[in-house]
Amino acid sequence: MKISNGMKKKVVFVGLSGGVDSSVSAALLKKAGYEVVGVFMKTWHPDFLECNEEVERLDAMRVAAHLDIPFLTFDFEKEYKKHVADYMISEYKLGRTPNPDVMCNREVKFGAFLKKALSMGADYVATGHYAQIFQMESAKLLKGVDPSKDQSYFLWTLTQKELLKILFPVGHLKKSQVRALAKKFKLPVAEKRDSQGVCFLGDVDLKEFLKHYIKSKKGKVVNEKREEIGHHDGAVFFTLGERHGFVITKKSPIDGPYYVVGKDIKKNILIVSQNPKSSDGLIRANRGIVLKDVNWISDPPDSKQQKAKTYSCQIRYHGEFLACKVKVLKSNKTEPIFDKPILAAPGQSVVIYDKDIVIGGGVIS
Repeated sequence: MKISNGMKKKVVFVGLSGGVDSSVSAALLKKAGYEVVGVFMKTWHPDFLECNEEVERLDAMRVAAHLDIPFLTFDFEKEYKKHVADYMISEYKLGRTPNPDVMCNREVKFGAFLKKALSMGADYVATGHYAQIFQMESAKLLKGVDPSKDQSYFLWTLTQKELLKILFPVGHLKKSQVRALAKKFKLPVAEKRDSQGVCFLGDVDLKEFLKHYIKSKKGKVVNEKREEIGHHDGAVFFTLGERHGFVITKKSPIDGPYYVVGKDIKKNILIVSQNPKSSDGLIRANRGIVLKDVNWISDPPDSKQQKAKTYSCQIRYHGEFLACKVKVLKSNKTEPIFDKPILAAPGQSVVIYDKDIVIGGGVIS
């Protein structure tokens, strides 16, 4: 299928996932006068898991039929397996904490999907992400209006070239407004629940998924004094800040919950604490961390700003926005410097904001 764009109407390929947000996005774009094409992206899932992908595809197809727009299916199974699933597994094997949603956006939704859509004559691609793009002297990526649904954290890898070709039709709306619009447009998915978690896992726990690819190995749980107080089934399965999944065998009735504050992957040891904010664990309870693979969406801080300006950083999705200074280093690395100790794991994405604007991000090295 090749779309001819000789007409004045702009062509938008909308990623229809079968959910409410992408469906309302397609409806809004059609109402605004765009020539809309619905696209369901087929991705990878492991053979040992039940997959509801065909159900989601049928819902997307029903929405396209209701809106009277063309419907296509793009097969990105290979891209997803390589760049999202395999990447996640390899990072966990190294004891790191990756973010598969960041990679899905970079490699699939705004990588393979964008490339294929443009090759078929699209002017833009659109998704149901809760984020905003403003075209000024350069494109600016902003938080979504609804703080409980904002997804800008997952989009820090986008570049100026890509932002010029992307639309986020529901980013200026709250979820309640999107639900109301779904009913107004009489969309067949108006009452559908939101999906949760990593897309190819479904209802399966992440650790259970990883154990199909990474061998479990019992190890020690130690406190900050390096006294053995329990055991676990593999340090690679845990990330800093977790409080579940390991067993504490030496615990008094007055003890509070224990949190993972450090990992020794070579020795397969977890270090835990009841007070992670003041912990001196082995990894990352510090004020400064170094980011690699940095991408600046807007101009990076200059030498004067590095000393004077305060930004905010988010270390995990829906995590606290932490005040920080930003020091740009050589070799595409950056050091956010925080006012207080933080707990962050290698492999996590750190996204840097100037108020509501995403200026860039990177991965903790």
